[in-house]
Amino acid sequence: MSEAAASKPVARRLRVYSLDPQAATALETAPISHMTAAVPWEPLSPGPIGEYLEVVDCDPASGCFYAPVDLNTPALLAQDGLEPSEGTPGFHQQMVYAVASTTIHSFESALGRRALWAPRKLPVGEDEEYVPRLRIYPHALREANSYYDPQKKALLFGYFPATDARPGTYLPGGMAFCCLSHDVIAHETTHALLDGVHRRFLEATNPDVLAYHEAFADMVALFQHFSFPEVLRDQIGRTRGDLASENLLGQLAQEFGIATGMGGALRDALGGKDESGKWTPAVPDPKGLSTTYECHARGSILVAAVFEAFVSIYKARVADLLRIATGGTGVLPQGALHPDLVNRLAMEAAKAARHVLTMCVRAVDYLPPVDLTFGEYLRALITADYDLVPDDDLGYRAAFIDSFRRRGIYPKDVRTLSLDSLLWRPPDRAFPGQAEKFLQAVAPLRTKWTLEGHRGEIYKRAEGIRRQLHQAYFPDNMEAFAPALGLVPAFDGATPARFEVHSVRPARRIGPDGQTRFDVIVEVTQRCWVDPSGKMSPVLDENSPSSPDAMMFRGGCTMVVNGDTGEVRYTILKRIDSKARQALQRQYLSGQLGAAAASSYGALAPPVLGGEPFADLHRQAREEVSI
Repeated sequence: MSEAAASKPVARRLRVYSLDPQAATALETAPISHMTAAVPWEPLSPGPIGEYLEVVDCDPASGCFYAPVDLNTPALLAQDGLEPSEGTPGFHQQMVYAVASTTIHSFESALGRRALWAPRKLPVGEDEEYVPRLRIYPHALREANSYYDPQKKALLFGYFPATDARPGTYLPGGMAFCCLSHDVIAHETTHALLDGVHRRFLEATNPDVLAYHEAFADMVALFQHFSFPEVLRDQIGRTRGDLASENLLGQLAQEFGIATGMGGALRDALGGKDESGKWTPAVPDPKGLSTTYECHARGSILVAAVFEAFVSIYKARVADLLRIATGGTGVLPQGALHPDLVNRLAMEAAKAARHVLTMCVRAVDYLPPVDLTFGEYLRALITADYDLVPDDDLGYRAAFIDSFRRRGIYPKDVRTLSLDSLLWRPPDRAFPGQAEKFLQAVAPLRTKWTLEGHRGEIYKRAEGIRRQLHQAYFPDNMEAFAPALGLVPAFDGATPARFEVHSVRPARRIGPDGQTRFDVIVEVTQRCWVDPSGKMSPVLDENSPSSPDAMMFRGGCTMVVNGDTGEVRYTILKRIDSKARQALQRQYLSGQLGAAAASSYGALAPPVLGGEPFADLHRQAREEVSI
């Protein structure tokens, strides 16, 4: 191999905690408490500071500013970074960088494009600016909290003294650092990644929107557990291959939960412990959504549905292995499993988890642009998977439909839960013949927005295409386009209504047959004021409702367009003139659907979360469990 060919490494190896520091102090989990992450290689400055991330280690509570770690020093390169340590700020910086980077890589691999952070709104006008890096503050808060701040475009991690409520499980008064929890870092990074795709999902318009944000972040953190080989093999061995039983793979943030006095993991996708400390599996409740409104608890229902689908898929994949290992009985003998069987079960679990995580991430391109519901997420999952893998030989889609059904998660606008009913539909009316103009506008997306493209240039090109599509299609064709996109040409029958091409992005996927599908996702949105009588009026000033009781209301459409032909394959509508949606949003914001949630977000207009929304959500969640 030539020197030029070997000049750029593929990955930077960095040591991290596989779960959290608490695992390193327990005899059972100490052997699997550390791992070495293969982080995609990039030039780094001290911090670390790379293309996506900038770690800034200041501690406002103590007034300290910790020296940034330089991961390029020969000693650290030679020994895979700093050794895991709770008392070394440089390792804290290394940990948040490594885990956030691998989470970004998983997200990009599933979507086939480079990730962009949500742009920052400029203080004057409606213009926005490109955000090259997400900032990470490992010691930003002296409290039991961590969150993504959409205004600062930053992740802020807390640290706090452990409670003495459950002595024997954690050192009372010992310091717990959220920035050392693999799950917490992955969870908060996912919030930022999702905000980069769907900025309107920070608007609490129904009980499911923010619950989905929390659930999706939990899903990504959970399924990343299955990429940890040593942890996976250990848990497969301990559970004898039964991933439906209590195990670390289905639990989030063990140390955080114990240190705050919960006695166990912060959240468990499979079950939980009662007051006596006994773990019991959760029983699906098809009526649970009708009584659960706190966003973390509500999101846990969605996570449980997805994780149960994964377990069903895993069981189907290993059924033949268990038959072979047991001579056809399917009943494993007493004693430890053979290491070869453990390895094969772990391989199948890792593959199934990777497939399920990819399904969950790909579905974000098939969601409506505003006012998301859990049922619509199910439709997005099924459609995105069907698009790429029409033959569901292993029953992945059936497993999802069944587990969602068992928890009462249904789309509101389908007659049955059959595959045909759940798939999103093409537009019910023809669009004007604009395919050629569309293809000319989006052509740069094919060549520039790839996993090798420059992110700053990608952002500029996408913004230019977004404006070009707005001008090319809609001003002169609103009467023709509006009904098919869930919009209205005018609110008062005369003055043309404003709208925006909210985002444009490619969806590039490679199917099992090796064929590449190239689609373009176009989101078009519109907003108005709606008074209690249902009268809609334009938004001239988002801080000045048209009447005292008016609420801001959004509608629009996600179009999935064939990038090769310009054909509109799906239109995923949220009609702005839907009286039913208007009524449900008013009920929610007035406290009739989940009073605790609605009261946290203020007035009816506008329902846009400002300040530090995720910080408030996390604090509220802790108060509700008496922490």
